[in-house]
Amino acid sequence: MKVIETKNLGKKYIISHQGISEYQTLRETITDKAKKIVKKRSYVIPKREEFWALKNVSFNVEQGERIGIIGRNGAGKSTILKLLSRITEPSEGQIKIKGKIASLLEVGTGFHPELTGRENIFLNGAILGMSRIDIKKKFDEIVAFAEIEKFLDTPVKRYSSGMYVRLAFSIAAHLEPDILLIDEVLAVGDAQFQKKSLGKMEEVSQQQERTILFVSHNMQSINKLCKRCIWLENGSIKEDGLSETVTFNYLNLGQNKESEVNWLSEASAPGDKEYIYIKSIKIKNSNNTSTSVIFAEEDFFIEIEYVVLKTLNISQIGICLLTSEGELIFQSGDTDLSGLEIQERKPGNYISRCKIPGFLLNQGYYNISLFGHIPGIKMIINTDSILSFEIVQRYNLGGYGKQPGFLRPKLEWEIEKI
Repeated sequence: MKVIETKNLGKKYIISHQGISEYQTLRETITDKAKKIVKKRSYVIPKREEFWALKNVSFNVEQGERIGIIGRNGAGKSTILKLLSRITEPSEGQIKIKGKIASLLEVGTGFHPELTGRENIFLNGAILGMSRIDIKKKFDEIVAFAEIEKFLDTPVKRYSSGMYVRLAFSIAAHLEPDILLIDEVLAVGDAQFQKKSLGKMEEVSQQQERTILFVSHNMQSINKLCKRCIWLENGSIKEDGLSETVTFNYLNLGQNKESEVNWLSEASAPGDKEYIYIKSIKIKNSNNTSTSVIFAEEDFFIEIEYVVLKTLNISQIGICLLTSEGELIFQSGDTDLSGLEIQERKPGNYISRCKIPGFLLNQGYYNISLFGHIPGIKMIINTDSILSFEIVQRYNLGGYGKQPGFLRPKLEWEIEKI
């Protein structure tokens, strides 16, 4: 049975470019009036442009399906979930939905900040159409899963982002919606809770035939949870099929094969624009030359240039190194060996540079993703594979060719006859 049907779905936004807006704040109006006294100023009507976040998107979802949605930042992933959640209306096309929907699109969605955790459980249950009796039956399970027993009667405005997410996910998963929509918000939680959440989604889908649409930058999570995956590119469906096939193609066909990526404007760059944005990421060899081909025996560097817009008291910027199949090899942040996180990054330009030693990686292709976070509070950078590179072997190191495994470290051995 089809529970979601979309046909020629489109969402259009109007973007205003440089010029003086027709609508100004009181502060802007006073400032402009003051400037007029000193200097004559010409007003320009802003140029308006249509931007299609989604265009001609059609897909159907069967009851009990678990579908992953992947794509670069700005590809339209979150827009689809907002349309399905009826947070916003489509500009064109049709959506048909059968059943109750629960959405977890951003931290604190659907919560009233002045109400306690206990009160918000009942509020969210009522929004989902549950009776008070049914909510009470699930109440203890929700609290135990969210691990917020001590803070149950505390207003949620005092919760950390992690606590928000744990409670919001627990409510959405336990109050039996027919369709569960989840955005990358789970990335805010710790690794243990992410694993626990994936297990819960798998359980409710298999045992209770609930439908799940899951947006994530983590290809391993997509492959583990979802049999089917939709790859969005520039607001349209690039590929729709088996998760392992689609994620492999996404990581390898859709990746950047250059040695560096530069973002020319703040608007197009990755990052939470309240705090930070990325200017460039580069792969450099031991000669400080940008390259996408690295010799196995040589050190190389990942260089991230970024702009801090607002003082970050505690933060970390880092990389995830993945195989061509999207398996995580390791994650490393720029404060890993500092003892304590950097206590303060003031506004300005920065470069974080990571050295990867020679004789570490095996021959093959690898992908780099970026992350940045305020520990335990907020993700401020979250991108999937931005760059790829190849490790090649320059010399014959023993005649055995490529060895099994991701790593091929050069270790010291001794041979002793006894």
